Amino acid sequence: MNFTRPLILASSSPRRQYLMREAGFEFRVEAPDIDESFPHELPVNFVPKYLAEKKANIFRSRINNEIVITADTIVILESDILNKPRNREEAISMLTRLSGQTHTVITAVCLLDTKKIDCFDDNTKVTFKKLTRQEIEFYVDTFKPYDKAGAYGAQDWIGMVAIKKINGSYFTVMGMPMHLVYAHLMSF
Repeated sequence: MNFTRPLILASSSPRRQYLMREAGFEFRVEAPDIDESFPHELPVNFVPKYLAEKKANIFRSRINNEIVITADTIVILESDILNKPRNREEAISMLTRLSGQTHTVITAVCLLDTKKIDCFDDNTKVTFKKLTRQEIEFYVDTFKPYDKAGAYGAQDWIGMVAIKKINGSYFTVMGMPMHLVYAHLMSF
């Protein structure tokens, strides 16, 4: 690929780094250390874009020719945001709620350079089969999904055995809608 501008991927997510590499991009990683809080009156579908832009703005005064890429992913079930679980009990509770249900995953991405910011998002519907308590505990204890919104990774064991249907981009569920990232970077 002939993309010449230096890229900063502002994410510690190994999945986002993997997807960017697989798409042929070279980048350096600089994970922002931010408070991921948001106004409680903000509609849930605006939260990922709000957080991705908040992450991008940290770099505004630190860049020259680089393009900063930030992202944020949320899982929504019945208008509730299922963030990253704080502990085993919370992970089990989230997966119990997701079991047998269809939920929405929204990933927002922001591209920032010294002249402009471009924020966009994508959403995907994910349907889980009904999970047993044993399956949920096995997944949480084995994969420790504490760094994942909704307490699961589609690329993990649970994605292989529990996801019945995906309506939208699998990569959006993984945390980076690569079809949109590629298109936006090519026109940035």
